[in-house]
Amino acid sequence: MSSLALSWQGAAATKPPFPSYHLPSRPNSFKVSCQATNHHDNQIHKNSPQLSNTENNSHVKLDRRNLLLGIGGLYDATMNLVSADQALATPITSPDISKCSTGTNLNTNQPLDVNCCPPMSTGIVDYQMPPVTKMRFRPAAHLAGKEYYAKYEKAIALMKALPADDPRNFMQQANVHCAYCNLTYEQAGDPKLKLQIHNCWHFYPWHRWYLYFYERILGKLIDDPTFGLPYWNWDNPDGMMLPEPFVKTDSPLYDVRRNQTHLPPALADLAYTQLKPTKPNKIVANNKSIMYNEMVRNAKKLEDFYGAKYILGTATDPGPGSVERGSHMAIHSWVGEATPSGEDMGNFYSVGRDPIFYSHHAKVDRLWTIWRGLQGSKPKDFTDPDWLNADFLFYDENAQLVRVKVSDTLENEKMGFLYQEVDLPWLNNHPKARVTKSKVATTSGAPSPNTVFPVKLDKVVKVLVDRPKKSRSKKDKEKEEEMLVIQGIEVDTGKFVKFDVFVNDEDDKPDEFDKAEYAGCYSQVPHKNSTKVTSMIRLGLTDLLEDLDVEDDDQILVTLVPKAGGEDITIGGIKIIYSS
Repeated sequence: MSSLALSWQGAAATKPPFPSYHLPSRPNSFKVSCQATNHHDNQIHKNSPQLSNTENNSHVKLDRRNLLLGIGGLYDATMNLVSADQALATPITSPDISKCSTGTNLNTNQPLDVNCCPPMSTGIVDYQMPPVTKMRFRPAAHLAGKEYYAKYEKAIALMKALPADDPRNFMQQANVHCAYCNLTYEQAGDPKLKLQIHNCWHFYPWHRWYLYFYERILGKLIDDPTFGLPYWNWDNPDGMMLPEPFVKTDSPLYDVRRNQTHLPPALADLAYTQLKPTKPNKIVANNKSIMYNEMVRNAKKLEDFYGAKYILGTATDPGPGSVERGSHMAIHSWVGEATPSGEDMGNFYSVGRDPIFYSHHAKVDRLWTIWRGLQGSKPKDFTDPDWLNADFLFYDENAQLVRVKVSDTLENEKMGFLYQEVDLPWLNNHPKARVTKSKVATTSGAPSPNTVFPVKLDKVVKVLVDRPKKSRSKKDKEKEEEMLVIQGIEVDTGKFVKFDVFVNDEDDKPDEFDKAEYAGCYSQVPHKNSTKVTSMIRLGLTDLLEDLDVEDDDQILVTLVPKAGGEDITIGGIKIIYSS
């Protein structure tokens, strides 16, 4: 283990003198209808490509009977005393695990052969965060030493040796992710709607709780209250390889179901798809540009980093945040087997069966901490009670089923763990334009969105998008972020899909991302429980248009490049909005 890691294990619960992160200097309303009986009603209409972002993802239609007759058994006659507005503002709540199903392929209505359901419990306890007397320390995986990995391997071996029906057992812990992420739970109060914590604003807090209890279970098994999970530092060239201890075939950290061509010295590809892997000499440059995009340029507003609002009555997958749909998905696919189903890491039902998953998500969790630090005085978290009061169920280190809330996850130090600090090579990696003042938008001859969408993305699609506002002042830009909204993204969750987005891209090299013309991506790894979903993404344009020096232009040329599963992707519409 590094000297820094050793110095902090077992240290008193005070914040270490780690550096703060600073950005370098630069070169919706909620509508409700009570008439719906089917969750598909809040999806985008195929004949309405210009349907607004708010209408597509926030116009949630609820069946009033479900609210008045009882949501998850919690509401009774006293609901008559509650105002309609209060009743309809309902956060996601813990599922009834007795109603957990093995799942159904919703496209074929055939039962699945995987049972993710947890052991039953006689009681649920509202979790009280224990006092932090010693910090858990999470080291960078490539810097942790032999002593640390000997301890970690022992802990995983002991977890795997627990009885099969112990909720702390390795496979039972893997099933926690499977159950919450493969539509095996019903939303409380509405059996027609399933629960899914991906592709929405619960992605970060749910996974933080998941790692929190997983880590505490491991620590208890080896009697070390300071033990912390290693994070795979895949955004730094020094840590982009799979950490060596995870590829030793005799280690409990090894998983045979990985892409064998991606073992060391191969570098993690944050733009990866099986059909179009990145050229080795472009990986580092691409990775740094992608991380800057996800953490800075496309993450200025809360929704764009965290993901879209998801409450009771909302259909699954309302919209993923920048990291979730990008580097997070790429690593899952890059590690998993080179097969359509991608096990273990490349499929949501099986990801928890590979020990590297927990180091991957420790990294994603660290990015949450970093992003909050980058915001300075700007908002870091939603203040919406529908986010803060959402709750989930986990088994703790004592095999007790506990209920936890999003509101308790906002500060990792208050939860009792710290990350080893390493350099962020992408932070100063502001991408440069290949061509400034490009006239490609006026010379391309591309059609307008109205004549193109909805469209199946089985080929490259180019459209000219009108800008409602141009030549905006600095004050205007500080007040509102110009956003490119790609909406009505229809996909089959049983398949890996990905497309990239470029703006005014003259060189037409869609495998190069170290340029300002790259706007972002949408991607999704397969789920065992396959169904059709409709989602959306928002991509920041303010910095991008400055970099391209086209802020005075009336239109921009948007290019959608399918990289995987384009025949299974339908795009409903594209437009520009201004988000305050």
